[in-house]
Amino acid sequence: MTDTAEILKASPTPLDTAAIKADFPILGETVHGKPFTFLDSAASAQKPSIVINAEKELFEHYYANIHRGVYKFSQDATEAYEQTRETVSKFINARRSRECIFVRGATEGINLVAQTWGRTNIADGDEIILSELEHHSNIVPWQMLAEEKGASIKVIPLLDDGSVDMEAYAGLLSERTKLVAVAHISNSIGTHLPVAEIIRLAHAAGARVLIDGCQAAPHETIDVQALDADFYAFSAHKVYGPTGIGVIYGKEELLDAMPPWQGGGDMISTVTFEKTTYNDLPHKFEAGTPNISGGIAMRHALDYVSAIGFDRIAAHEADLRDYATRQLVGSNSVRLIGTAEGKGAIISFVMESAHPHDIGTILDRQGIAVRAGHHCAQPVMDRFGIPGTVRASFGIYNDRDDVDRLIEGLKKVVDIFG
Repeated sequence: MTDTAEILKASPTPLDTAAIKADFPILGETVHGKPFTFLDSAASAQKPSIVINAEKELFEHYYANIHRGVYKFSQDATEAYEQTRETVSKFINARRSRECIFVRGATEGINLVAQTWGRTNIADGDEIILSELEHHSNIVPWQMLAEEKGASIKVIPLLDDGSVDMEAYAGLLSERTKLVAVAHISNSIGTHLPVAEIIRLAHAAGARVLIDGCQAAPHETIDVQALDADFYAFSAHKVYGPTGIGVIYGKEELLDAMPPWQGGGDMISTVTFEKTTYNDLPHKFEAGTPNISGGIAMRHALDYVSAIGFDRIAAHEADLRDYATRQLVGSNSVRLIGTAEGKGAIISFVMESAHPHDIGTILDRQGIAVRAGHHCAQPVMDRFGIPGTVRASFGIYNDRDDVDRLIEGLKKVVDIFG
């Protein structure tokens, strides 16, 4: 039997949330005269000073367009921007940094794969498998492709606890399956999908796999090689970085075989009116002037969370999730949506007496920011027969005091609506 000393020795060092909160200027603000309590990191995380200052430093001290100039500031900006690609490669454990394509965010990354690999490899009669948990960004691009190509969409159903039905998934796979596209963690109810097993089964059937990693990248170590993912997408703004920048990873042999998506500067090698030849990876997929400041700042965001350590982050957020769950389960007025084991740092719930938007509005008056609605995942809401949920999602800067404020805020909802 393991004694207490061994348990404590094995446990990650707790996060100093007071120090972390101090790194995020916006968390010192008040809303309606109340302390700002931010519980919407699943939509977009707040930004630490190191990220904010990285963009400011670029614009004040060495801004220039990248990849083209021979003068110092252009060279400096190019070096800083490409350092981020090396950081991203290590962050997800890609084999080579050229497998990491910069895009505006995960949505653009998924669309890039759909419109390049998809148009080349999906044909009439083929099948694409999605899960019932998917964000609209991982549904609509595949529907558009399927309609264009005459392919069909198959859907992995959910069990009542919000987990995916793996037995049903295995039954959907066939020689017609060309792609499986699923989330790593559900943005709407927090289900942690068994992506390693999903990928293994798909590859055994001869299919490729794209993973939407938006909700996993801020919370756990990502290893695309260990997963054997063919494509993996995430957005910087979920990982405490800027908006307008993200990553689509792809295995090098797949990216090399894919045609460019957009034409323009930087994605070309030579251009004449008779013929254009294209640049090597990763630049083949990065047409035009990119989000230079966002790309540079993303490196600082990834370094920031990496320095904290994902073992510590996961333990901290699991504690908050479990602490909040215990209190909400004890309330007769609240019904949790999504109770799968091992779920992410997301709690989604409904109250029979009040609409989610009303709940969100009342909480806002208490300075508490939650998300209310369908969370761009309408099929999930349809599965549970509800119009939407209230979603509280946790990040590295949240603590039990934030959960306590949420619970007190919900008591006011009960006072008003009964």
